Amino acid sequence: MYIDAADAKYPHPRIRKMTRRLLLLSSSRDAAGVYLLHSASLITETLGESVERVLFIPYAGVTIAHSAYTAKAAIPFATLGYHLHSIADAPNPIDAVGNAQAIVVGGGNTFQLLASLYDNDLVRAIRDRVHAGAPYIGWSAGAVVTAPTIGTTNDMPIIAPASLRSLDLIPFQINAHFTDYQQPDHQGETRAERLEEYIAVNRATRVLGLREGSSLSIVDDEITLNGTFTAPVFAFGVQRLEYSAHDDISFLLREQRHAV
Repeated sequence: MYIDAADAKYPHPRIRKMTRRLLLLSSSRDAAGVYLLHSASLITETLGESVERVLFIPYAGVTIAHSAYTAKAAIPFATLGYHLHSIADAPNPIDAVGNAQAIVVGGGNTFQLLASLYDNDLVRAIRDRVHAGAPYIGWSAGAVVTAPTIGTTNDMPIIAPASLRSLDLIPFQINAHFTDYQQPDHQGETRAERLEEYIAVNRATRVLGLREGSSLSIVDDEITLNGTFTAPVFAFGVQRLEYSAHDDISFLLREQRHAV
């Protein structure tokens, strides 16, 4: 297995007993283009009654300024009664994470997001804050980065992070925006084939495909699939299985070896 040279500088301990409250969305929009508010009930359920302010991390944005991204995301959160403020405006990003009532990580390019988290020494800070009880909400790249690595993202590696290892808030990989669609006459690999390649190399790792309109709610060691679509789970040597919102998929939270 390939071991990233950054591992020595950024150790990746396995925590067996975790506290976590996560909402991981495949996308910020539903099929009609509604931005975040299609998941309003899930957002309020995740944040709970005590949270008033949420810390927004806009680092995944590449072609949108952090200020513009924050202003965009602030609107639906304000509608739900939460004040969203940006880590980009914080004098000390580490302190901002340490004092955050809740953390919200927007989508965009996953490599850009993780590179910025490492540049600001926030990987461990976010992990520690979430394990201390702060709710975490992420969509697209913000969901993918909660896995042990970002190796199952769809994004182009437009920048090289210090490591592919990410927040490790969950022990399985996520592929956001998962689709079985194959364009007619297209001769390239399908999404499923790409994920099969991944588990062929990382044989102890499971990958969950999160379709559009779907999300995961995770509280400690329990996980719920939200939405009307099924979610495929890929594991080496096992036929691909599809799970629905009625199925118990908490087995995904059982410890696995780290992937690359």
